[in-house]
Amino acid sequence: MSESIDIEVAYALPERQLICSLSVPLGTTALEAVTLSGIDTQFEDLVLEENPKLGIFGKAIKADYVLKSGERVEIYRPLLIDPKEVRKRRAEEARERRAQD
Repeated sequence: MSESIDIEVAYALPERQLICSLSVPLGTTALEAVTLSGIDTQFEDLVLEENPKLGIFGKAIKADYVLKSGERVEIYRPLLIDPKEVRKRRAEEARERRAQD
C-alpha cells in the first residue's frame, strides 16, 4: 500500500475563493495535485496551462515541486497591472504635485 499525504489546492478571485483538501500519493508534484483537485472545473475562467504560476503559502514554486504533507498549493492569476508601472505612475504623480506647490 502506498503512503499518502494530505494537502490543499487553492484558487481565488476577488469575489470567490475555493480551497480543496485532498489526500495524494507521496511524491505528487504541485501540478499533479492541481489536476487531481479538479479545481479548474469550478472556475470558468481558470485554464490550466502547461506551466501555471503556482506557490506554496505565498512562495513561488515550479510545477514539478514535490509536495510535503500539510502544504497548500496556490494557483496564481496573471497580474492585471505591472507593479513596477504602478510605482512609476505614483512617483510621477507625486513629482507633479510637488511641482505645483
